[in-house]
Amino acid sequence: MEAQNKTSASEFILLGLAEMPEQETLLFSLFLCMYVVTAVGNLLIIVAISSDSRLHTPMYFFLANLSLVDLCLATNTVPKMLVSIQTKNKSISYSCCLTQMYFFHFFGIMDSVLIAVMAYDRFVAICHPLHYTTIMSPWLCGLLAGIPWVLSCFISLTHILLMAHLVFCSNNELPHYFCDLTPLLRLSCTDTTVNKIFVLIVAGMVIASPFICILASYAQIIMAIMKVPSVGGRKKAFSTCSSHLSVVALFYGTTIGVYLCPSSVRTAVKEKASAVMYTAVTPMLNPFIYSLRNRDLKEALRKLIARKVTPSS
Repeated sequence: MEAQNKTSASEFILLGLAEMPEQETLLFSLFLCMYVVTAVGNLLIIVAISSDSRLHTPMYFFLANLSLVDLCLATNTVPKMLVSIQTKNKSISYSCCLTQMYFFHFFGIMDSVLIAVMAYDRFVAICHPLHYTTIMSPWLCGLLAGIPWVLSCFISLTHILLMAHLVFCSNNELPHYFCDLTPLLRLSCTDTTVNKIFVLIVAGMVIASPFICILASYAQIIMAIMKVPSVGGRKKAFSTCSSHLSVVALFYGTTIGVYLCPSSVRTAVKEKASAVMYTAVTPMLNPFIYSLRNRDLKEALRKLIARKVTPSS
């Protein structure tokens, strides 16, 4: 009877990022520009890699997957926020909120695991160059790209099933711009112990474990590079990893702060700032990070744009 007397919220109010209404116009313009750059940049990377046979290698295969995931991650959160600002309607239904949370975790987990997979690819390329083609076979590449999809689906679905058992009472205001797990757990008026334990387990699996694998891979890479006799050879080897290291710093620097730091040091403002970094800023910057430091990718993008701009005869 007690559970029946509690009326679970049928919708939530996303309070968004703006502290004052007059800030919303600036936020709308800023995030609209960021999303357009994100969409165009990541689509260009995907099309350029697909259309240039020279880029049909494991490294660019994983990069194309990462660009697709980044685009989907941004699309899951930013357009809804833009619509809310434009229509002045900040509500989101319970079912839409859980759907958004599912895809946020789905693509977030994909991002984390793919970045670790790309570190392994660089490890094989630098530490075992003579066996690279044999080790990074099409079968293994397909497996390394496919496992994150299955893992993400299972973990995200488990989050939703656990969330569906919670009851949300009178307070339905979410101090965020999308439906994230941690703010939702704070709104629940039922016990969330199981959910919090699962969050820690998942954070260890899909954030801490890939991050440790990345550190181990780069430790081996650095040792291998230091054995290269020529300065030019060491510089070239380091340059192939610099873009990936920049992405690692951007992504894990924010996600570790949100999901692995003690709740006592986290605030709603810090969580929203970190969320902006890995749902909007990182997906926008990744195409620039990879294309500006990669000669082959820049050449493929130049040819792609030239074909689109030059009228056909």
